[in-house]
Amino acid sequence: MPIQPVAPDLNEPAEDRRRRANYRLGVRLACVAVVFAAFGFAMAPLYDVFCRLTGLNGRTNAVAAAVTPRYAVDEHRWIKVEFMSHTMPGVPIELEPERFSMEIHPGALIRANYVAHNRGDRTFVGQAVPSITPATATRYVQKIQCFCFSQQTFGPGERRTLPVVFVISPKMDADLRTVTLSYTFFAAPQPGT
Repeated sequence: MPIQPVAPDLNEPAEDRRRRANYRLGVRLACVAVVFAAFGFAMAPLYDVFCRLTGLNGRTNAVAAAVTPRYAVDEHRWIKVEFMSHTMPGVPIELEPERFSMEIHPGALIRANYVAHNRGDRTFVGQAVPSITPATATRYVQKIQCFCFSQQTFGPGERRTLPVVFVISPKMDADLRTVTLSYTFFAAPQPGT
C-alpha cells in the first residue's frame, strides 16, 4: 500500500505553519553549514595526502632521503633545471637562487644554493615549501639535503646561503627536458596561534 502524504491541517493558523516550516528550513541549513565546515577543515590534510601519494602539485619528499640514490650518470643527456623563489606578503625574507638555471646530467648529484636575507629588524622564523614543475617530474627528483626540510631562524639583517642537494633519476622521461624547482617562504606558525 503506497504511503499517502499528510495533508496540512487547514484549521491550523497560517502563522504557525509558516513558523514550523521556517524552523525546519533553519535546521536543514544549519546541518548543511556544519557539513561544509567539516569538509573545509578536512580538505587541507586530505589534499596534502593526495598530493604526496600522487606527486601532483609538485610536492616532493618532505624529509631527506634515508639513503642517497645511486644512479649511473647519463652523460648523453642534458636536463635544464630552473630555480625560482617566492615569499608570502608580509614575510621580511628576500630569497633568491644563486643561479637561475643550470644544465645537468640525469643521475648526477647536484648542489644548488639559495641566498636568504632577513630585511627586517626582528628575528624571523619561517619555512620554505617546495614545488616542482612539471608535476610529472616530481617522482624523479630526490632531494638529499634541503633548507625546506625544517624551519629556518634568521636574526635581524642576517644573510645566509641555503643549500639544496638533489638528484634527478635517469628514468625520467626523455621528453622532459626542463624541470623547475621553486620554493615559497612562509612565516612559521607560532605556538599557541
